[in-house]
Amino acid sequence: MSHPDFLPTGKPVIGERRSFGEPLAGKRLGVGVVGLHEGHTMLVALRASQWCRAAAGCDLSEAKRASALETSPGIFVTDSYEAMLARPDVHIVAIYTPDGLHADQIEAAFRAGKHVLCTKPLVNDLSVAKRLLDAAARSGCRLQVGQSTRFYEPFQRQRELFEAGAFGEIEVIDAHYNHRMDWFYEKSPWSVNATHWAYLGLSHPVDLVRWYLGSIREVHAYGAVSALGRTVGLTKPDAITVNLISTSGRLGRVLGHYGFHELPKARSLIECFLMGSEGTSLARYPDLRLTYHDARGVAIDEDYDHAMAGYYYRHELKGMHYGEFCNLIDSFAVATVGDSPNSPNLREGLETVAVMDAIVRSLESGRPETPLTIPE
Repeated sequence: MSHPDFLPTGKPVIGERRSFGEPLAGKRLGVGVVGLHEGHTMLVALRASQWCRAAAGCDLSEAKRASALETSPGIFVTDSYEAMLARPDVHIVAIYTPDGLHADQIEAAFRAGKHVLCTKPLVNDLSVAKRLLDAAARSGCRLQVGQSTRFYEPFQRQRELFEAGAFGEIEVIDAHYNHRMDWFYEKSPWSVNATHWAYLGLSHPVDLVRWYLGSIREVHAYGAVSALGRTVGLTKPDAITVNLISTSGRLGRVLGHYGFHELPKARSLIECFLMGSEGTSLARYPDLRLTYHDARGVAIDEDYDHAMAGYYYRHELKGMHYGEFCNLIDSFAVATVGDSPNSPNLREGLETVAVMDAIVRSLESGRPETPLTIPE
């Protein structure tokens, strides 16, 4: 689907909320959200979107549908995914349901002629890869993986500086996501045994490593179950460390701990530390900070807390995803209507899943493992 009337007219603005250009008034793409728990954040994010608008919400819970109407008055709400897919005012389907439902819901959206934004992990079963790629090819529709960390201001700025050559070639990348997750088990009890933390929280740093290193040749992982994990009945590790090597020989390290007690003020929940041939940088979440050295060796600390907290959080509570979700959906809409590449797309998402699958296999075998090849 291509809409010349929507073509962007501007570039991202540094130091302010990010702009992807101004589409013509009244012609924003309609978004239908399925899974209105986490998906409620997307509904809030769409209030600030320059390219999209909330059109529909779908959930089995009557209470969540009622809440969606309070957030986005006038949208169509339903407990029928098929009914939402049938609506002509839904151009993009945003999927925020439990992991095991993603593949069937993505395929159904493609059959209905809808583009898809799917939360991470894209899927947790590589056997569906060929099926999804074939469905996308038949439909002519595209998919964006909801790896929202990429679209948070410090990580956007870090990437811009990298692409401008500020750090040279990335030789080593160290990324982590550490977060106590008792609240997550309470809101998503299915997560205790129906999936693996390698596909949940660890997907953030794994995606960051792949963003910079590209194809991964081998991974070696170690894991343990935390005290919190034992309390909730986990049988799979929630503390995981991974060494990775790319096909080009560059190195990555990933850490995820989802049962630890507290976070020292000196560290952030998510960090991406780039070590390049010409410089280094550290991006943080939820801190709106990026630190790097300029060409003179002077440390630069870009702090966007005062300038951009209102956009990224919309209130005093740090850690919500409003601004990054808005950046995510707007960049996808721009790419979709302008027929330009979007990232991470379906194939990238599946390749990241292949790395996570190899991590799980390495945890089980105790040996290095090779990611499986995604079919053409």
